[in-house]
Amino acid sequence: MSLQDTLSNYVKQAVKADFNIELETVEFQATRKEFAGDITVVIFPMLRFIKGNPVQIGETIGQYLVKEVEDVKAFNVVKGFLNIEISESYYTNFFKSIKADAQFGFVTPNPEEKAIMVEYSSPNTNKPLHLGHIRNNLLGYSVAEILKASGKKVYKTQIINDRGIHICKSMLAWERFGNGETPESTDLKGDKLVGNYYVKFDQEYKKEIQALVAEGQTEEEAKKNAPLLLAAQDMLLKWEAGDETVVALWTKMNTWVYDGFDITYNNLGVDFDNLYYESNTYLLGKEFVEQGLQSGVFHKEDDGSVWCDLTEEGLDKKIVQRADGTAVYMTQDIGTAIQRIKDYPDVGGMVYTVGNEQDYHFQVLFLILKKLGFEWAKNLYHLSYGMVDLPSGKMKSREGTVVDADDLIDDMAGTAEEISEELGKLDGYSEEEKKALYKTIGLGALKYYILKVDPKKRILFDPKESIDFQGNTGPFIQYTYARIQSILRKADLNAEADYENLSLHPKEKELIKQIQLFPEVVQNAAENHSPALIANYTYDLVKEFNSFYQNVSILGADNENDKAFRVQLSHTVANTIKNGFILLGIQVPERM
Repeated sequence: MSLQDTLSNYVKQAVKADFNIELETVEFQATRKEFAGDITVVIFPMLRFIKGNPVQIGETIGQYLVKEVEDVKAFNVVKGFLNIEISESYYTNFFKSIKADAQFGFVTPNPEEKAIMVEYSSPNTNKPLHLGHIRNNLLGYSVAEILKASGKKVYKTQIINDRGIHICKSMLAWERFGNGETPESTDLKGDKLVGNYYVKFDQEYKKEIQALVAEGQTEEEAKKNAPLLLAAQDMLLKWEAGDETVVALWTKMNTWVYDGFDITYNNLGVDFDNLYYESNTYLLGKEFVEQGLQSGVFHKEDDGSVWCDLTEEGLDKKIVQRADGTAVYMTQDIGTAIQRIKDYPDVGGMVYTVGNEQDYHFQVLFLILKKLGFEWAKNLYHLSYGMVDLPSGKMKSREGTVVDADDLIDDMAGTAEEISEELGKLDGYSEEEKKALYKTIGLGALKYYILKVDPKKRILFDPKESIDFQGNTGPFIQYTYARIQSILRKADLNAEADYENLSLHPKEKELIKQIQLFPEVVQNAAENHSPALIANYTYDLVKEFNSFYQNVSILGADNENDKAFRVQLSHTVANTIKNGFILLGIQVPERM
């Protein structure tokens, strides 16, 4: 049981004993620096139930805690705030109990609990991954790891959008203009090669529009009548009809793309437990349209189209099947969700990592699934996130102005190299060691910069700003971790401190208090689906360690007991930094 839980129980007992009131909750906050104390009980919320002066109420509760709780040694009341001082022995005993636990803060999954499926990435097979996909992947992967650390069984998945007119555009452009090019013949990753032809289609399509307009058609007519577009639409019809030649081309080019994606995922450090393909799922869900009609969840219009009326819930009417009997995206998403539960019966909830432009879509999807009577539908979550912008402006795939994910990863390593060389921090490293370190620093900077921001906020990403060895950045935290490793290499890690004869320096106590928060932060991050809570906690821990490092001598301690304790404390801080960064998908270097 945490200190806060223990104190909460005793505060409730005090209020019951002295005021005959049953409190449901007790509000805590960190004690302000200018007051003595380690944790503060906020009295003001109690005034709704207890009549009286908040200072006197605080005094009464404080006296009860000193009398009844062994680890409460003193208190003071400032207006409506009860500041509680905790004994040193509480902190030393706590530290002694967790210092050897390499997994401190992580909870072993309960096999009896339902699993969670986290969907992220979900790219189209007509172009390579770009900066927007990077935020999606980093968020989805990190949330999956945080949920695992909080005690959940997790499956990581993606649905690959491998069919549709946009895919046919790349296929047609390659067929018309590719001259048999392959990833091998061009020395290009397959996804980049296919993406080039998506851009090529757009270029040639615009030329055809201009030509038709010159012949007298309106621009709208020209857009519809351009031969390239008509050919792409015909190719899609042939694909849906199972035309062997078209399906063979589709299979070949998608295989190129998948090979390219795998390289990017590997470089980015993300993975998946299973994959779904839209080509296999786009017909799913139609059977549930009939089920929804019979149960009254859906209704049929005069033209034969099927709709779900959500106006009573403050939404609008949503089509789930066209008049010609074909499915829409909503139908497919309904079917895919249900199929996943069939495939993984132990899944009891899902997290969808999708940009905030789809907020309304997921509101509707989750509500329809609830109306269809699926119990697990109450455990669906849309991990909605804002776009990522660059100082140069927005990205457009058709025009080839996207920021390619692979290029950005390489650029980050290059920027890390440039800054590291300027600072002269890598004397004595081999070229191979330097290259590996630049990648670790560059990727760490990229991931941390994106993940430290609340997912819902839009980001303006500045690569140079992200690679800074000072401030709230990945490299600053990595550097502190490496500094601790340097200390530990000079120390005796096996030396055991005598905790009975230990007097804590205030900086040591603050550091232990910060470590103590880690399990709660992991649980909060899981509950809120927010890697930002982990990132900013880790930064706060690093700041606390650097303050400790500047004010307290570790290897030059006055006696061997203090030295042994400070080495162990530093080791635990490093392990907590490492665990925090594991949850963000970031590596920490042993030397820097």
